[in-house]
Amino acid sequence: MTGATGGAAHRALIIVDVQNDFTEGGSLPVAGGAEVADRLSAYVPTQRDRYAAVVATADWHQDPGAHWSGNPDFVDSWPVHCRVGTDGALFHPAAEAAFEHVEAVFRKGLHEAAYSGFEGSTVSGDTATGLADWLRSRGIQAVDIAGIATDYCVRATALDAVREGFETSVLLDLCAGVAPESTQAALDAFAEAGVTVTDTPSA
Repeated sequence: MTGATGGAAHRALIIVDVQNDFTEGGSLPVAGGAEVADRLSAYVPTQRDRYAAVVATADWHQDPGAHWSGNPDFVDSWPVHCRVGTDGALFHPAAEAAFEHVEAVFRKGLHEAAYSGFEGSTVSGDTATGLADWLRSRGIQAVDIAGIATDYCVRATALDAVREGFETSVLLDLCAGVAPESTQAALDAFAEAGVTVTDTPSA
């Protein structure tokens, strides 16, 4: 997209949940998750000047109730994942070059299920700031979203971004989905909500 909201001065990149538990070898792996981490490390350092800000979200669970289950349905309940203090909650090491440019991390779901990055907050001293307020305070009007998983946390974050009034794009080649059917449902929801779905721009 072009126009005032499309310029670097008003655009942010949101990296969603690129954590060990959501990549191959984790407790809730998404096929292609590690590749997303690699691609982000190639994209962000070379395209940093496209963005006024780069932020990340993270599942950060301690006791999220029925969101964790020993007999998960993989729709509303899931195996234990991204437990605070475990390696699974850490960002994937292949994304390290991308995360060198991340200014703030918005953690979500300490005591509840939380899919959208807009449910998270970043803490500075005694002050917790939500993602929407953080972006607005920096004059952000548009966001690009990448990460894991297309059909769950990327979907929820993108749809909330639209609700919060941000021009929203999902960088599909920097995402990985859980399943083809639910990923297609996410794409349909994006189209209905006015989310632009695209691949990463060329240099």
